Formats: sequence, C-alpha cells, structure tokens
Amino acid sequence: MILAVAEHRRDELRDVSLEVLFAGRELADALGTDLHATVVGGDVDAFADELNREGVDAVHTVDHGEEFNHDVSVQALEQLVDDLTPEVVLTPHTVNGLDSAPALASRVDYPLVTDAVALAVEDDTLAVDREMYGSKVETTLELPAERALVTVRPSEWPQAEGVGDAEIQPFDATIDESAVRSTVTGFEEVAGGDVDISEADVLVSVGRGIGEEENLDIIHTLAEALDATVSASRPVVDNGWLPKNRQVGQSGKVVTPDVYIAIGISGAVQHVAGMKGAETIIAINNDPSAPIFDIADYGIVGDLFDVVPALTEQF
Repeated sequence: MILAVAEHRRDELRDVSLEVLFAGRELADALGTDLHATVVGGDVDAFADELNREGVDAVHTVDHGEEFNHDVSVQALEQLVDDLTPEVVLTPHTVNGLDSAPALASRVDYPLVTDAVALAVEDDTLAVDREMYGSKVETTLELPAERALVTVRPSEWPQAEGVGDAEIQPFDATIDESAVRSTVTGFEEVAGGDVDISEADVLVSVGRGIGEEENLDIIHTLAEALDATVSASRPVVDNGWLPKNRQVGQSGKVVTPDVYIAIGISGAVQHVAGMKGAETIIAINNDPSAPIFDIADYGIVGDLFDVVPALTEQF
C-alpha cells in the first residue's frame, strides 16, 4: 500500500495534496498495490470528498484540531502507519511536511528522502530523484521499495483528477494531549505580501534585461493589458525594484500559472526551478542562445523595449 498524506490550511485543501495523490497512484501501479490517502484535522469530511479522486482506494480521516499541529500530526500518523503498514508514505515537501516527516520517519523507522522530483520502481528498489547544488545536479537515491518515507516537491506532478469510489474510513487516533506542546493562534501574512504570485493564472515576469527600475513601467502596462500579475527573477528583487514576495525561483516562490511570460530573463537553473511547471512559457530575450528558450513553448528573439510595447498594443 502507498499512503499519501494530504495537507490543508485555513479550511482549504492545498493543491499539492492532489499532486501527491497523482504521484502515489503512479507508484502504486508500479508496485501493484493500493493507494490510500489520509488527512489530519480540519473539516475532514469535506477534505475526504476532495481526496476521493480516481485511483484512490481509501481515505483515512483523523478528526482532531483545525490546523496543522506538529505533535498531533506526528502522533496520529505514527499510529496510522503502524496500523496500515504501508510500503511507502508520501507527504508534501512543504513547511508542514518538512516539520513532521523527519519525526514521523524516526518514530516508524522508515528511511527518509526529501524533495523528490521523480519516483521509479525497479524490482524491489525505489529510485528517488532529487536535485542538489542549486538544481545544477540531479541525483538518484535507492532504497527498499517496501519501507520508505518520501517528501514530494510541489508542482512536479499533475493533480489527481476524476471522481473516485474510495472508502472513507475515520481513524480513531489516541492523542496524548500532554505531549502537544504548541498551538496555532492565527496566521500573519509575510511583510510585503500584497499578492500571492503562486495563485496567479498569468504571470508577466521580468529579469535583469529590463536594465533600470524606471523601465518597469512597460512591464506593468503589459500586465494591465493582460489582467496579469507581475513577478520577477532574483536580480530585480535584489536591486529593490520589486518586493521579495514577487520573486520566482529556488529562493523565491514556485509558480504554476497557465501562462508565464519571461521578459529579459536568461533562464538560470535557480529561476527555472520555480517556473518550469507553467502550462505555457513564453520567452522574450535578445540573446538567441539564452537557456530560457530551452524550456519555452514560444520564444521571441528581440529587444524587449520594442517587443513589449508591441505586445501591449496588440492585447
């Protein structure tokens, strides 16, 4: 059995939960086994309905608390793993996932691999691909396919779709309240969080090719014409021309918009790591050998100061 751990925040199931289901279904098929999902806390009945996707055989709910809590989650998942004895546990590679996964792995004695970008099975071996050194190197770690805990990088897999016929099974975990040492008292947005670029459908992203802060006006004008959100590569943010919450990349945010327009962005691996999951990538750069063209669906080789105003006029 493969056990996929779902994640929620502020009464909403996070998209990465459905991506973990997709990865779990692929892995379950490769191993010839079932896929089970679990969710701890919140509106577990509503979350179970959302997790009941095609290919999911059962959903286990733990009705305890409203938001993620390390101590509650680890206790509940430890008991569930002991009860189900899954071969592989998959959990999102997120703040919450990285909070609970190491403790859970230690308690259930499962080898832990984090930040997986691909999974494969050969005989009795689970091969987990992960990136290192700023995504410059991809490594493959091998571990027993019958006992592993893996955190899955968001945006590397599609979301599971379709309505399934999973059996919803409430799980009565025994939570030792004396061991719960923290509580969630509320949420506070990060400073400068005027927008969440990870939720945008269309992103107009600008890089060092813009030259000067004053030149950003043509980027904002294009974004307005497209009803899009402006984002940036790291050099623009480091120069203080746009706030940190607008940064796309390994040290910024991972985004998966329908359309990503990269303007004056060379395509360094650190930036590509944050936007390669976009459905359609359009690149504008005056260097025909810029790496961004290697992943772009459409490319325009030209001076952005000529191309962007022309695009704005057309839109």
